[in-house]
Amino acid sequence: MGVPCVRVAREDGEATRQRLAEAGLVEDGYDITVEDGSLYVPVTDPTAVPEDLSVVEFDAPVREGQTMPADILGFDPSYERIGDIVIVDEDDPARTREIAAALVESDLPVEGVLNRASKIKGEQRVRDWEVLAGDTTEVVHREYGCAFELDLAEVYFSPRLATERHRVVEQVREGEQAFDMFAGVGPFVVPFAKRGATCVGTDINETAIEYLRRNAERNGVADRVTGICGDVRDVATDYEGWADRVVMNLPHSADEFLDTAVRLAGDDCVVHYYDIQPDEGLYGPGERAIRAAAEPEYEVSVETRRTVRSYAPGEQNVVLDVRLRR
Repeated sequence: MGVPCVRVAREDGEATRQRLAEAGLVEDGYDITVEDGSLYVPVTDPTAVPEDLSVVEFDAPVREGQTMPADILGFDPSYERIGDIVIVDEDDPARTREIAAALVESDLPVEGVLNRASKIKGEQRVRDWEVLAGDTTEVVHREYGCAFELDLAEVYFSPRLATERHRVVEQVREGEQAFDMFAGVGPFVVPFAKRGATCVGTDINETAIEYLRRNAERNGVADRVTGICGDVRDVATDYEGWADRVVMNLPHSADEFLDTAVRLAGDDCVVHYYDIQPDEGLYGPGERAIRAAAEPEYEVSVETRRTVRSYAPGEQNVVLDVRLRR
């Protein structure tokens, strides 16, 4: 049976493998294989692979001596990994325990197994977890050369947004001033700072800001990152007209904070605005809301309209990259 693999020319293989490894995307249970001049690198999450790389189904051999969960169960369980923690989403208790035991017994690097026990809830966008194996919900996640320590029970974090974050990170230039209005543990501001930007991240979740500061230290950019716990609408008073780049990753209610984003914006500022919209009207509501908040003080130009991922049947998580110029 085929597994998702990145296919590249053989001569580009090592650079691509290293790039995927830095993002935590290499699937260790299968061999990297060369066939007909192409190299196939098995990946853990095809949705997180950068868009410039090709993902195909390929019959990669199981690594010799490796026991995979499917070998134990007789079927392929659905799961995702964050660092050495494996996450499942199962309703049947017996099946859940069976999958957890197989994951631990396999040769995958597993320190713990968690089952989603609730939907994301509350202002701080956290969920409940059932701990099936191990004794912690804390993990270190690696993404495109950065390491993020976090506690899944205390903060919001989605590894599935790795590709989108990297897309934005690659736009950042040395010397920029960047403001993340809903920063979490720092998956935007830390790599921004590694590219030479001076960054401010705010969040109402005190634990998330503590992790953001620790992650800035962990990645060697603490001198360029300021983490502030509080409502960004209050914090913005100290940063009016400061930002060259603003990130608004609060898709269900970012429109409520557009006046604050405009206050933060400097004379030439790019705003990354995330939204959830139905299929028949993906970008119009967000664009109209931005124009209403920023014009006529700013000239508004939409540089990117992009679907990030499917959110629910008939709904998409989208992003607008919008430049505001005075």
